[in-house]
Amino acid sequence: MVKIEFLGPIAKASISIEANSLRDVALYLQEDSGLSAWLDKLAIAVNDTMVCDLDHVLKDGDKISLLPPVCGG
Repeated sequence: MVKIEFLGPIAKASISIEANSLRDVALYLQEDSGLSAWLDKLAIAVNDTMVCDLDHVLKDGDKISLLPPVCGG
């Protein structure tokens, strides 16, 4: 199981799912109509390290953080 946390304005509780790669996570999240609008805008971190490759292999216990774009001053 991997834990997915949603940061910032997504305002969704963390979930745990079975996933072998970030591609599996993306496919799972596409099923949620409330998240689908965010998916092409998110930065992704695995265990607090930024990752860009959907083929990134996940291990049991990994933490995936979904970071929406932010602005500020």
